[in-house]
Amino acid sequence: MIRALHRWPGLLALLLLAVLTLSGAVLSVFPAAESLSAPGTVSGLSTAELAARIQAVHPGVEQIRRAPSGRIIAYWFTDGAPGAGVIDPATGRAVASADPNAVERWLVNLHRSLLLGDGGRLVVAAGAAVLLTLAFTGAALVARRMGGWPRWFAPARGPGAGRLHVEIARLAVFGLVLSSATALWMAAATFELLPDGSSAPAFPAAVSGATGMAPGEMAVLAATPVSELRELGFPYPGDATDVFTLKTDLGTGYIDQGDGRLLAWADLTGWQRMSKTVYMLHTGQGAAILGLALGLGALGVPVLGTTGALLWLGRRRSRPHIPANQPAARARTVLLVGSEGGSTWGFAATLHRALTAAGDSVHAAPVAGFDPARFHQAERFIVLVATYGEGDAPTSAAGFLARIEAMDRAPDAPLAVLGFGDRSFPAFCAFAEAVEHRARGRGWAELIPFDTVDRQSPQDFARWGRVLGEALGLALDLVHQPLRPATQTLTLHDRRDYGAEVQALTAILRFALPPASLWQRITGQGFARFAPGDLLGVLPEGSDLPRFYSLASGGRDGFVEIVVRKWPGGLCSGQLMALRPGDRVAAFLRPNPRFRPERGRAPLLLIGAGTGIGPLAGIVRANLSRRPVSLYFGMRHPDSDFLYGEELQVWRGEGRLARLRTAASRGARPHYVQDALRAEAAEVARLVRAGARIMVCGGRGMAAGVAEALAEILAPSGLTPAMLKAEGRYVEDVY
Repeated sequence: MIRALHRWPGLLALLLLAVLTLSGAVLSVFPAAESLSAPGTVSGLSTAELAARIQAVHPGVEQIRRAPSGRIIAYWFTDGAPGAGVIDPATGRAVASADPNAVERWLVNLHRSLLLGDGGRLVVAAGAAVLLTLAFTGAALVARRMGGWPRWFAPARGPGAGRLHVEIARLAVFGLVLSSATALWMAAATFELLPDGSSAPAFPAAVSGATGMAPGEMAVLAATPVSELRELGFPYPGDATDVFTLKTDLGTGYIDQGDGRLLAWADLTGWQRMSKTVYMLHTGQGAAILGLALGLGALGVPVLGTTGALLWLGRRRSRPHIPANQPAARARTVLLVGSEGGSTWGFAATLHRALTAAGDSVHAAPVAGFDPARFHQAERFIVLVATYGEGDAPTSAAGFLARIEAMDRAPDAPLAVLGFGDRSFPAFCAFAEAVEHRARGRGWAELIPFDTVDRQSPQDFARWGRVLGEALGLALDLVHQPLRPATQTLTLHDRRDYGAEVQALTAILRFALPPASLWQRITGQGFARFAPGDLLGVLPEGSDLPRFYSLASGGRDGFVEIVVRKWPGGLCSGQLMALRPGDRVAAFLRPNPRFRPERGRAPLLLIGAGTGIGPLAGIVRANLSRRPVSLYFGMRHPDSDFLYGEELQVWRGEGRLARLRTAASRGARPHYVQDALRAEAAEVARLVRAGARIMVCGGRGMAAGVAEALAEILAPSGLTPAMLKAEGRYVEDVY
């Protein structure tokens, strides 16, 4: 609900908000410029002295105003002709025009009414209301994504557009709330929806009837510092019944022009003080630094709108269009989908189609949006969810376990959970199992037993579908054809071969970077943006099921590089190892934001073995800032498979790599990478205590051995790998 309330107003009002915020950002510069250019007020100057100096130069002065910036403006008549100017308080002379320049006037009219009068003011007010809604809902979404309000400024993770959206939002949201709320107040005041709070005293019924007393001689004006003056109005010449009108930061009063007595006075009301404060907060008049800060925050709105639109487009692309998707409130079957790369949505579409054909009313939605109150007629819930990494929730299932735990009571409709994963990984369907366990612990009834689908197997899915059909009394025949991902053609540029001596053929394959269109560069599609550790999906000939390889390069390197080992009977690895320069392969990119070094100067502790060196070498190559990086690399024999051996020595000399420790399992002194860690336990513990981020890449056995070694090394410090994982300081890319 919060996401929808945030998404659609933002998308629909993007252009309007961009115009309002950009014009507001430019206008925020004028108060600061006005403050800097305004002639300085003489210290201790009284309003009486100021009026006397101005009257001496401009005898026909009618009014003196002091702007919040401190600029003094006077209005006068000379030989029947009106005049106005910015006054130098030291001399009383006009030193500049009082009229704003044409650009400022145009921007003010654009910002206030879109150059459309009262109709435009209503549109601007609606825009302010939308911006306030976006600010509040955006703050709630950021807090939810970061893990709660206390973690508001915790490091943001995720793909580029999403991370940029969060980082700008959490800096700009406070200013946007202030700007939009004050804009709504001012719009309401303009249309007289708020009381004016007038505090002007009643005009005096009796005056002295005399004229001619000079303002410089009046005690009231002498006691009023110029720093408190807002406006001084002079009586109409020759009218003995008229008076001086004095307005200050404290109130309004009338002064007799004949004897200088204060005839009446009224303090500012609380409502007037509030309106004055609101005006200052919104325009920056009287608070130039605040105005510039708010203007700077407003500049983030077009960026937020653009990144928000990209996120919306990305989510739409990540899941297929599902025809006849019923509204949530009317559906009898609710499909909740959690997918990282989008493949699980393909299975959901197949199930949705089969249930709909059987006469069911079905609604499919991301599992992250689960809210039992939305599904009034639900007779069953079916969760199709993948597992990311080491048992983590995929992006579209973030927070689902917490929502289950927070339910007052389990829904009456029973639940079925189907997990998707790869059985070769130790955390096979671990998140789906966690969902099943948490749901049963909350008393959620079971529709059918928990089951899994291995490696997107259509056969596993069809078998599960028959069990579901029996429970529903339907003949479900789930014939699923995996969606072939959109690919680009990569051309092999060169290759380096290793491992022949130890019967472990391995190659570093470098492909030419395919050209990216302007739209791809803006949206990050194709090969426009990627980083070491992201995944290259390769479609082998004769298969629609991609195989994934961790990238050893980033987009700035100008090439696409992976490390491949030939596995006996491996379809994809066999085809890749057979490539020669000039050969081509169909591939695509998949972001892997959780396996990133993160920004900052904290040390990096990189640990890998075999082909796991790929993304770690890419991270070292990209370390142009000379961040402290220590690399522990395990191989079979240094003479046959020391991958990136020459480059690592060069990078070490350039300062991109601070420490390099290797371990060879064959040779004069066989040992493994975990043994190298134990040999330098004190240094490893020191790095971790200094805030190091640990990144492990390679086979499952190696990763398990590394975790065991680190547990021993860190035990005296009271730390464990599990604790570091919870803090986001220990990440793995294992296979």
